[in-house]
Amino acid sequence: FSVVIISLSAMIGSGLFVLPALAMLEMGGGSNPVGGVWLAYLIAALFVLPGAVSKSELSTAMPTSGGSYVYVQKTFGPLIGTIAGLGLWANFMLKSAFALIGFKAYLWVIEDLIGVDINLETASLALLVLIVSINILGVKRIKKIQTPIVIFSALYLLSLCAYALSTQEMVWDRVLSKDSFGSWNDVASTSAFVFVSYAGVTKIAAVAGEIKDPDRNLPYGILLSLVFSCLLYVTVTLVMAASLDPTEYMHGEHGASEDPVYIFAEAIGGGTVGAIAAILAVVTMTSMALAGILASSRFPFAMSRDRLLPQFLENLHERYGTPHWAIIGTGLAMGLAITFLPVHDVAELASGFKIMIFMLINACVIVLRSTSKSHAWYDPGWKTPWPLYPLIQLFGIFGGAALLYLMG
Repeated sequence: FSVVIISLSAMIGSGLFVLPALAMLEMGGGSNPVGGVWLAYLIAALFVLPGAVSKSELSTAMPTSGGSYVYVQKTFGPLIGTIAGLGLWANFMLKSAFALIGFKAYLWVIEDLIGVDINLETASLALLVLIVSINILGVKRIKKIQTPIVIFSALYLLSLCAYALSTQEMVWDRVLSKDSFGSWNDVASTSAFVFVSYAGVTKIAAVAGEIKDPDRNLPYGILLSLVFSCLLYVTVTLVMAASLDPTEYMHGEHGASEDPVYIFAEAIGGGTVGAIAAILAVVTMTSMALAGILASSRFPFAMSRDRLLPQFLENLHERYGTPHWAIIGTGLAMGLAITFLPVHDVAELASGFKIMIFMLINACVIVLRSTSKSHAWYDPGWKTPWPLYPLIQLFGIFGGAALLYLMG
C-alpha cells in the first residue's frame, strides 16, 4: 500500500492538473486544440510498461537507495552511471519543479478567494523551503502526509468525472472521432510529451533500501500504480474533453491554460467546486514535489557513496538519518528551475530524459541476464515472466527511440 501511495503521489500532480491543456494543443499540431489526448496518455503508459517491468526485476536484485543510477552503474560502469545519475537527478528535479510551476498556476484562484495579493514567485519558493525541510525529517513523515492527499485527490477527480457524465451533455465526437486526434505524428509526439506524467511510477525504487519485503512489495506496487494512474489519466482527460470544447482550455494569445482542472471543475460545478479543485491542485502538487525531492536527492547521495561526487553529499543527518546536503542541493537547483525555465520546456526536457533512462533500464536487464556468468551476483527476487523476456525490453528500447525521434 505504501509503495503504491508514494508512486502515485509522485505521479498524480502536474500530469493531471497542468499537462492536459498543453497536450490538447500539442496534439492539434500546436495551433488547433483537439480532444483525443486520452490516447496519448494510454500510449505513453504502454511505453512505460517495459521500463516498469525491468525496474521491478532490477530493484529486487539491488534493493538499495539510488535506484536507476545503481542499476546502470553496475551494468555499464561508472562513466555511463555518472551520466545517468546526474541526468536522473536533473529529470526528477525538473519534474518536481514542474509541479511547483503548476502550483503557481492555481494559486491565483486562492488569491481571489481570500482577497489577498500573493507574490506567486515568493510563494512557490517559500513552499520549496518547507518541502526541503520535511524531506530532511524522513520518509515515514512523508508517507503520513501523502496518503490522505493522494486518496482524496484521486476520489475528487473521479467524482467530478461522474458528476459531469450525469449532468452534462457529452460530445463523444470530440474525443473519439478521427478529427480529435490530429496526425499520427501529432499523436506520437504528444505521447512523448505526456510521458513525464508516468515518471513517478518507478520512483519508489530510488528508496528501495527503505522498503520492507522488496521482492514482493516493489514489483507489485510499481505495476499496480502504473495501472491505476493510467486509468485515472485516461478517464479524467476523456471526460474533460467530452464535456467542454478543447478551446475552452486555451488562454487567448498565450496558448494552453496551465490550470485546466479548475476550468473543468468550475464549468461543470460552479465557483465553489472550482475553488476546491484549485486548492486540491495546490496541495497535490506540493505532495508531488515532496516525493520528487525524496527520490532525486538519493541520486547524488548514491553517487557520492561511490566517490563520483563530493563526499559531503553522503553525510547523514545526526538525528533524522537523511542525506540532508543532497536534499538541500536538490532544493536549490529546483528553485533556479522554477524561477528561470518556461513550463513547456520543463515538461519536454523531463519527458525526453525519462524516455532515455527507461531505454537504458531495459538494456540493463538484457545485459545482466545474458552475462550471468560474469555477473554471478545478479539474482533478482522477481523476474520478468518467461514469455515476456526479452521481447518487452526490446519493445521498450526501440519504442523509446521512436518516441524520442518523433518528439523532435
